[in-house]
Amino acid sequence: MSDIETRRRKLKFRSDRRGFRELDLYMQQFTDAHLQRFDARQLDEFERVLDIPDQFVFDWIMGRGEPAPEQKSEVLDLLLSFRYAAPR
Repeated sequence: MSDIETRRRKLKFRSDRRGFRELDLYMQQFTDAHLQRFDARQLDEFERVLDIPDQFVFDWIMGRGEPAPEQKSEVLDLLLSFRYAAPR
């Protein structure tokens, strides 16, 4: 397994088990849809997103606020524009 694949697996595990169930479900779908296409730079950005406290990220997803300009990135924009589809 390549270094980038190992990194993707670690970030997937970390993003899927944040401890905030609603955000876990959202992040699981997001990573399933996008993580495999992320290059090293995007993985760096995603890792920075994962360092942001859950409640802030969840509030942004729900439209209850916006990230500070220094927190914005391509990956965060992609995450915030992602639309969760409830399982059937």
